[in-house]
Amino acid sequence: MKYRYLGNSGLKVSEICYGNWLTHGSQVENETAEKCVHAALDAGITSFDTADAYANTVAEKVLGKALSGVRRESLEIFTKVYWPTGPKGPNDSGLSRKHIMESINGSLKRLKTDYVDLYQAHRYDHETPLEETMQAFADVVRAGKALYIGVSEWDAAQIRAGHGMARELGFQLVSNQPQYSMLWRVIEEWVVPTSTELGVSQICWSPVAQGILTGKYLPGQPPPARSRATDDKGGATTIQRFMSDDLLVAVQGLVPIAEELDLTMSQLAVAWVLQNPNVAAAIIGASRPKQISENAAASGVVLPEEVMHRIDGVLGDVVVRNPMLTAQNSPKVRPS
Repeated sequence: MKYRYLGNSGLKVSEICYGNWLTHGSQVENETAEKCVHAALDAGITSFDTADAYANTVAEKVLGKALSGVRRESLEIFTKVYWPTGPKGPNDSGLSRKHIMESINGSLKRLKTDYVDLYQAHRYDHETPLEETMQAFADVVRAGKALYIGVSEWDAAQIRAGHGMARELGFQLVSNQPQYSMLWRVIEEWVVPTSTELGVSQICWSPVAQGILTGKYLPGQPPPARSRATDDKGGATTIQRFMSDDLLVAVQGLVPIAEELDLTMSQLAVAWVLQNPNVAAAIIGASRPKQISENAAASGVVLPEEVMHRIDGVLGDVVVRNPMLTAQNSPKVRPS
């Protein structure tokens, strides 16, 4: 396992980060979830990403239990705040001071830790003044409840504003967590250059595009049984945008490239994300421990420039690049 600095900080994180969105407390049994966490540790993964909203707080509990007994100083634990939790009352979402302060305390209890290494704004809150949000994060850091602050799916202008305000308040904004893969490259035009300038890293979710880049979804054929595309707990909805036959045909064109490099399709996809120097880590999920060891092997893989060009040629117009799509990820009205 290779490790990279997170933004312009001294914190190192594992290139492969284990995340439990859509799995812990939802798609897989707790026993299997714990086995996946230990498989991640065995693979050298030290960074673990979750959120209070995943399975309405249950995912944090499962991760906290699975990591109990592991030396805390050897881990980097990330969680997030923004989406509705609990009974979903008027103050149970967003980035108000009230919700941030209550949420960090709840997350720490569920994760069974005194602090998280990275606390992230899960989206931008258009209903709360940015000054209020950043002051609350500054106080969370000063209280020792989080060591670093990050954001998720903020656009370039929001990252710049948040970064500047954080500096004024005496702490660092070190990361952004966007969706990024061979198929979804909306951050490349604006978010990545701005982040590079400011010393902010990307921690990328869905590097395998919800499983599409494994190559297991074939054009003109029904999705495999028990795959994400058949999951009625949210998986089928999140993957739908990638299920067109044109896209699936293009993805099959990547198979010879992976074979030539002696990589699986998922390893090729994760390695591709890690070629971007602004990326600190790629988040992988798993429903089986074996998936983790396979994807973790993408750490340290260097893809020649010629291969990167071939991938672009194979995927062609199915790649989504519109930078305006980032801004659409944060609801204009606080969710409830």
